[in-house]
Amino acid sequence: MKLLIPFLLLAHSASAQLRLVALPGKSPLVTFRIVLTSGSEVDPADKPGLAYLTAMLLANGGTREMTYQQLTAAMFPMAASVSAQVDQEMCTFAGVTHVDNLAEYYKLLRAMLLDPGWREDDFSRVKEDAINNLKVGLRGNNDEELAKEVLYQNIFRDTPYGHYPGGSVTSLEKITLDDVKLFYRAQYSQSNVILGIAGGYPETFPDTMKKDFRKLPEGAGFRPRPKPPSFIESTRVVIVDKDTRSVAYSLGFPLAVTRKHPDYPALLLAASYLGQHRMGGVLYDELREKRGLNYGDYAYIEHFPQGMFLMEPAPNLARRYQIFQLWIRPVEPPTAKFALRLALYELDKLIKGGIPEDAFARTRDFLMKYVNVLTRTKRAELGYAIDSVYYAMPNYNEYLKTALAKLTRDEVNRAIQRNLRASRLVIVAVSKDGEELKRLLAGDDPSSIAYNSPKPAAVMEEDQIAGKWPLHLRPEDIQVVPVRQVFQ
Repeated sequence: MKLLIPFLLLAHSASAQLRLVALPGKSPLVTFRIVLTSGSEVDPADKPGLAYLTAMLLANGGTREMTYQQLTAAMFPMAASVSAQVDQEMCTFAGVTHVDNLAEYYKLLRAMLLDPGWREDDFSRVKEDAINNLKVGLRGNNDEELAKEVLYQNIFRDTPYGHYPGGSVTSLEKITLDDVKLFYRAQYSQSNVILGIAGGYPETFPDTMKKDFRKLPEGAGFRPRPKPPSFIESTRVVIVDKDTRSVAYSLGFPLAVTRKHPDYPALLLAASYLGQHRMGGVLYDELREKRGLNYGDYAYIEHFPQGMFLMEPAPNLARRYQIFQLWIRPVEPPTAKFALRLALYELDKLIKGGIPEDAFARTRDFLMKYVNVLTRTKRAELGYAIDSVYYAMPNYNEYLKTALAKLTRDEVNRAIQRNLRASRLVIVAVSKDGEELKRLLAGDDPSSIAYNSPKPAAVMEEDQIAGKWPLHLRPEDIQVVPVRQVFQ
């Protein structure tokens, strides 16, 4: 019977129709988002990063008829390009062109995705860039993204999500151009593609796209069955030991709530109350504004890569399993343990006490306006529309506004208690002297903090409570990993 499973999955996917999301408008700019609903989740176990290399080669390589240099030269007068984004369940190719250049730009885009050149020199260049992104970009220069990606890897270990989409250095080095071609043939299919177009394009243009992309095979190759992340029985810590000045924390746990789940609007409101990305919230007020511990403290209920560089999350990162996460970024080493304790104390206080009525109303009003910010561009509107197709749900903007308008404070507090917790989580820290931080975190001694100026009595009283907040960590719960080994 087991031998039949790949065939049955293949036959099922072959019956799917090529999907298209079209948002016609009057803008002279035409936006494309072509999404493959297959990503690093389907990487072979011994070749993490294969989906990433495939997408990057398509977006940064030549076509059968044009070299990469000829392709970029042709796009230069149009001020246009093609970008790629790779996640666990989606690979996205995006671009924008003026309607006057639509025919020529689309001709190039179509050739890049449907008739790639597969040149060894392009492949070598793309692979070298991917390896340097790991060594120099992620490990060398970006402690906050590094902590976050190690968190994702640890939370989803032993599942198809359990590796970084960009792969590892060792894996990337051994992947060949033939591996990439095989992945392309297996996964780039009509059943895996969602075509997206928005703007002032001709009425018949979407039909042209569908006709062209029917060149792809109908059915995709085998995909692994969904495997939920393991239950976290006790809090565990990974310390990435790196020569850096501060401590960057990412902490959280898997979340079974996606946008289609009834608890999603309530948890989105709770996360915004705790810490809206780049805007503030309870964590921001308590850690930064009142105590000057760091510059940013935020909460999330969805995967949010590259948050260090973005004001809003990118679309087309849809997943079957999400994550609840806190970012504590960055903290000076002397106050690192206190900051961690204070963040967990504030999370626990929300879970036990709920969100105050005035804060509930204020946060709900904010989110009902903020959703317009998320979808204010055609690029974002198109991306969210494609995500809604993936989740089989209504338009995100309208859905969220309607749900928030009906939401009550009691419903939010019940959703918080059902889904959130301040223990049984994974904590990742990027820090110098990892063994010393391990010793501090495993100890039960109270964490004190000294201020340069007097603080209100309420702050000092809360410091006494937060400074004793139990982490329940043993030395065996804490792993110290040299940075050179991460994603190696």
